[in-house]
Amino acid sequence: IPISIDTYKADVAAAALAEGAELVNDVSGLRYEPALAGVVARARAAIVLMHMRGRSSAMYAEARYADVVHEVVSELQGSIETAEAAGVSRDRIVVDPGIGFAKQARHSYGVLARLDEIAAALDRPLLSGPSRKSFMREELRDRPAAERDWGTAAAVTASVLAGAHLVRVHAVAEMVQVVRVAEAIRLGAAE
Repeated sequence: IPISIDTYKADVAAAALAEGAELVNDVSGLRYEPALAGVVARARAAIVLMHMRGRSSAMYAEARYADVVHEVVSELQGSIETAEAAGVSRDRIVVDPGIGFAKQARHSYGVLARLDEIAAALDRPLLSGPSRKSFMREELRDRPAAERDWGTAAAVTASVLAGAHLVRVHAVAEMVQVVRVAEAIRLGAAE
């Protein structure tokens, strides 16, 4: 089973990769520690480059977009270029538009609605991580995160129908069912 680690720190990634991890998930898209790209390249590992602006503590202050999809694509393209310049093979790069990160609810819904455009523009496998996120709060009448699985199911379905290759979820067994049915619908639409 491939092991994935979540870190933006080059030294943490180096230690985890040396112990057998195969994928690094960087929430900063190489903006916090660009040296992480070299670590991933030397290990011939894969990397998920997520879109986010600012640091976690102040990221919502950065949620200003004229065209959220265009800006997410442009900023992720910069992350891809940083990774490739450090020697990361393009076929080892996955992109994540950062649903809920440095985005107001309307931005997250906009990204979800246009995931297919993001995937086409970047020509990389796409990871979508909408699970239980706060952007659903208003539509779900302020339900706490642990009670947002039905909303998550809708977002996961939309992600799969738009071509997401990977989804990050909490209720794994339930979302496997959602993904299987959504994928069957997506494949049926292509016939």
